Amino acid sequence: MSEKLFDDLNTFNHLAKEIILDCNKKGISKKVKPTDLLKKFGIELNNSGISDNHLKEILKEIALHTPKTSGKLFFNQLFGGVNSKAVLGDLLAVLLNNSMATYKIAGPMVELEREILRKVAHLISYPNTFGGTMPTGGSMSNFMALVVARDKKRPKTIQDGNTDRLVFYTSENSHYSIGKNASFCGIGRDNVRYIDTNEKGEMISEKLSHTIQSDIKNGFIPFFVNATLGTTVMGATDPINKIHKICKNHNIWLHVDGAFAGSVIFSKKHKHLIKGIQHSDSFCFNPHKTLGTPLSTSVFLVKNKKDLYNSFSHKADYLYQTDDNDYNLGQFSFECGRRNNALKFWTLWKSFGTEGISEMVDQNYILASFARDYIRSNSNYTLYSFEGSLSICFNYKNIDPKLLCTELYNNNKLMVGYGKHKENEFVRLVSINRENTKEDILNFFKVLEEFTENNL
Repeated sequence: MSEKLFDDLNTFNHLAKEIILDCNKKGISKKVKPTDLLKKFGIELNNSGISDNHLKEILKEIALHTPKTSGKLFFNQLFGGVNSKAVLGDLLAVLLNNSMATYKIAGPMVELEREILRKVAHLISYPNTFGGTMPTGGSMSNFMALVVARDKKRPKTIQDGNTDRLVFYTSENSHYSIGKNASFCGIGRDNVRYIDTNEKGEMISEKLSHTIQSDIKNGFIPFFVNATLGTTVMGATDPINKIHKICKNHNIWLHVDGAFAGSVIFSKKHKHLIKGIQHSDSFCFNPHKTLGTPLSTSVFLVKNKKDLYNSFSHKADYLYQTDDNDYNLGQFSFECGRRNNALKFWTLWKSFGTEGISEMVDQNYILASFARDYIRSNSNYTLYSFEGSLSICFNYKNIDPKLLCTELYNNNKLMVGYGKHKENEFVRLVSINRENTKEDILNFFKVLEEFTENNL
C-alpha cells in the first residue's frame, strides 16, 4: 500500500470537515442547473493531469454542491442521515478492499456478515435452516427472492429456462423493482398481477385470493407473492398473516419486502406491525434507509439456505479453492466481486447493541407521530396518512404538491418529495433521519409555511 495514501487521507479529512460543517450550517445545497455542471466545476477529463491542490479545490466545490442527504432540511428520499460508527466501518471497508466471495479473500469479514444474518434471523423467528446474504440493495434482494421462488416451483428452470405459464402477485403500491425483475428472470412483465389496495395502501387479501383462483382456472401457475412492509408512498404494511394463509393454501412462496420499514424488527414497541413475518419464505430490509448506515446496506434472508444455494451456487475451481461452502459466501450471492457491506452495519450494531438500534427505530416513529399531530392541529393542512407509518402525506392550503415541492427545491429551501395514492396527490414527508429532533420537524413546517406565504 503506497505511503502516498497518507497524503490523500489528509485531504479526505480536510474535505470531510468542510462537508460536515457546511451541512450543519446550511442543511441544504444550492441547486445547480444540470447543463451548467460540466463547465462550473471543471468536471471534464483531459489528457494532462492536475496538481493535488487543484484536485482538492475541485473536489471541495463538487462536494459542497452535492445534495446533503444528512442535512436537517432533507426529507426527500427513503433514507437520510448517517451514523458515525457506520461511516467508520464503511471507510475501513474501502481501505481493506475485500471481496465477500470467499473466506480466503475476506477472512474475518465473512463471520461479521454471518453474525448479522444470524441475529436478523433470530429477530424474525426463522428456523436454524435459514440462509442469507447482503446484496446491493432492496431491488437486488427482491430479484433474488423471485429467482429462488421460481426455481423452487420449477427446478428444471435452472437448466432448461422457463417454459411454464408462471405468474406472481404484488400490490399496486409495491416497489417498482418488482415489475422490472419480472423481465430479468424470464417471467415477463405481463405476468405480474398488481393487486388492489385499500385507503391506507395495504394489499386487499380478498382480491389476492380471487386473482390467484382465477389464474389457476385459466391454466397459469402462481408461484410468488410479494408483500410490502412499508410501501414507498404511504408507508403501508400489507396484511402478512392473511397473505400467508392464502400462500399456504396454494403452495406459493411468500416474500416480505421490508426495504423501507423492515428495521421495525428491532423495535419491541412497534413489532406488532410485522405480525406473521415468521411465516414468510424470504425477507429483506435496508439498514441504509432508517438506521443511518451508508448506501447501500441490504439484508436478505430465506427460510431454508438450500433454496438460496440451489439458485445461486455454481462450480468455479479457480475461485472456491479453500474452506467449505458456508464460508464461501459467493455460493449464496448473485454477485462474485461483492463489496463488503457488512462491516458498516456490524460497527453500528456492535457499538449500540440491539437495544440501541431499537431506540433509533422508535425515534423515527416518534417523529412521524409528532408531525402528524402538528398537521391535525392546523386547519390549513389536510392529512392523508395514518398511525404506524413513517411517511407523512399531507397538503397545505390545497396548493399543488408538485408545484410546492419543486419550488422549495428550486429556491434552496427544502428537499421533500410528492406522491399519489388513489385520487389524492400530496407532499410526502419521510421520517427516517433518527438524528432529527421535534424542533427539526417544526422547522420543516415553518420553512414550508413561510415560503408559501411569500412566494406562492
